[in-house]
Amino acid sequence: MAAFPAILQSEWTKIRSVRSTVWTLALTFVVTLGLGALLSLLTNNNFEEFTGNDRTPFDATGTAFSGILLGELAIIVFGVLAVGNEYSTGMIRVSLAAVPQRGTLLAGKAVVLGALALAASLVTAFATFFVGQAMLGDHATTIGSPHVLRAVFGAALYLTMLCLFAAGVTAMLHNQTLALGILVPFFFLLSPILSAVPKVKTLAHWFPDYAGSRMLLVYEQSGQPYGPWAGFAVCLAWTAAALLGGALVLKKRDA
Repeated sequence: MAAFPAILQSEWTKIRSVRSTVWTLALTFVVTLGLGALLSLLTNNNFEEFTGNDRTPFDATGTAFSGILLGELAIIVFGVLAVGNEYSTGMIRVSLAAVPQRGTLLAGKAVVLGALALAASLVTAFATFFVGQAMLGDHATTIGSPHVLRAVFGAALYLTMLCLFAAGVTAMLHNQTLALGILVPFFFLLSPILSAVPKVKTLAHWFPDYAGSRMLLVYEQSGQPYGPWAGFAVCLAWTAAALLGGALVLKKRDA
């Protein structure tokens, strides 16, 4: 049985050796920060027009994270590629020969992937927040304002959990193309459409993307089904279920 630290070292080597995974993490940072900065600047320059009819307090933190939707796409792709690359190249057979304990192998992959995603997400979240506030000028908030620090950490945790959720789904499907073909329409077509349909939007409120978006809230709005901490719990449950499903399929299905 391979020692767990050796498994972690092996998984780290695999991830950093695949250039596409590195680029998708970099893209998560660039897209989230760049789009957030642009929209923050536009909001500052057109503040009265954007907020004139809004009865809720202006959320400077949420404005800075306006680009996180596209950042989600990049980090989902990262999670899919980090797991799916082994299946597309056939290297999964070598990995399983070296580590026959399949659950342990996936656990090691999840630990390394989660740590790397969390580190990149923390850098992305804090950089996006501070650059966004600089673009907002007089309408900016501070990291010490009530609930702001929690929202910034929430953004980082949300991106990390999305990455691990995507990794778990890919482990279940054993195919990165199929995983992307399911995850991208789910997050960017199905979930937004269902959220706009009155009779089924309650169901969409329990999807991981909606739950994760609650984690970024500084001001809780009336009429919302739940707040940031419940959103964290829902998103965490989806992530755990995907990884557990991936482990069960990996144990029972041939590579």
